[in-house]
Amino acid sequence: MTGTPAPGNSGLLVADGVAVELDGAELLAPTTLALAAGTCVAVRGQNGAGKTTLLRVLSGRLRPTAGSVRLAGDALDERRADHRAAVAALIEPPTLYPDLTIQDQLALIEAAWSGARSGSRSEPLERAAIAAPGFGSGAIDHFGLEGLRTRFPHELSSGQRQLVSLAVTFARPASVLLLDEPEQRLDPDRRGLVAKAIERARAQGVAVAFATHDPELVARVADAEVVVGVA
Repeated sequence: MTGTPAPGNSGLLVADGVAVELDGAELLAPTTLALAAGTCVAVRGQNGAGKTTLLRVLSGRLRPTAGSVRLAGDALDERRADHRAAVAALIEPPTLYPDLTIQDQLALIEAAWSGARSGSRSEPLERAAIAAPGFGSGAIDHFGLEGLRTRFPHELSSGQRQLVSLAVTFARPASVLLLDEPEQRLDPDRRGLVAKAIERARAQGVAVAFATHDPELVARVADAEVVVGVA
């Protein structure tokens, strides 16, 4: 099934009829969408419909068995340094170093991507220039983690860990942002922080796609929807 694409026939990140099969089982029905700079697309569908699989394909972490994905006109390739620099994704929980505090985790992310912000990458982005510098260490304040700065990952609740995962993802520069149910395990107030973060990234020219079951988040931040897994 082809989901309803974002308005327009072109975009920064374009998936054309992407599908995934494994051992004869369909993990993702053929889906088409276009993510334009400064826009946000919500990926909807029932559990098991293929939302996470689609995000993995869009991130370059999973190769589709049919269709193609292009970033700024080129075939998406996670082995290209410029493509990795362009796409930030929270699909699986990120690895957190057990012996680093939360503020140390963010400082590490900020330092690791400082070259991407300044433009001193070893493989410069030409057509897919980095749209936004990322939140950097300011992600701690944005996601309400001020009181957790000196905690270690094992000292966090599941909701706090989700906020840290979001902070780590939003901290780095990106042109494309992919989020898998960013609202999970968060109360309504914390979900508001997610919405504000998406709105800020979108205003900076980032192309955003997020899978969700939250209609309020969709209504607030999405410009369009793509429904996967519908016959």
